[in-house]
Formats: sequence, structure tokens, C-alpha cells
Amino acid sequence: MAANAVELTDAEFDNIVHNSSEPVLVDFWAPWCGPCKMLAPVIMEIADEYVGKAKICKLNTDEHHEAAVEFGINAIPTVILFHGGQIIKKWVGLVKKSDICDAINELLG
Repeated sequence: MAANAVELTDAEFDNIVHNSSEPVLVDFWAPWCGPCKMLAPVIMEIADEYVGKAKICKLNTDEHHEAAVEFGINAIPTVILFHGGQIIKKWVGLVKKSDICDAINELLG
């Protein structure tokens, strides 16, 4: 795990995601998921590029079910961008880095 990406647990989800004043990107993934492994380096790059501007998080759905159920995650990878505790954008499956960055940049102004 890259130093700039936060590994979320169900217990930390509300505090980190819902109570953040900056945009929060959450990658819902599992270790056995091939597409998740393909997306992981992209998420890590984004985490490195947005230090101090946005929180980039990963949540292992095998270990932490509550948040996955709360947000209706039925396919992985699913990436959700939150701002002010609200869902701004949701991607299911592989997503281009530029699409994620464009959405974050729009929130950052």
C-alpha cells in the first residue's frame, strides 16, 4: 500500500469519509479481483498526486462488509468520490485515471 493511500475499515469509514472537508475517493476492492489489481496502481498514483488536496482510500470488501453494503457495492472494483459526506460520482469496473482526476479537479475548483 502506498503511504499516501488510506486503508479504510468499517469502523473508520464515517470519521474519514463523512466528516472530511476535502474530497474523498474510496476504492472498494478485494485481493482476489483481477480488475482491482489492474486499477490499484492508478489509485496509488492518484493518492501521490493529490496529497493535501484529497483523501484517497481503499476498502477491502472481503474484510469490511458494512460500508460495502451501505453503498450497494455489488461489483468490484467500484470507486466512489465523496464530498461533504455525499456521493459525487461512482464508477463501477475499470476507470481511466483521467476520469477520476477530472472529477476531483472539478471539486477542487
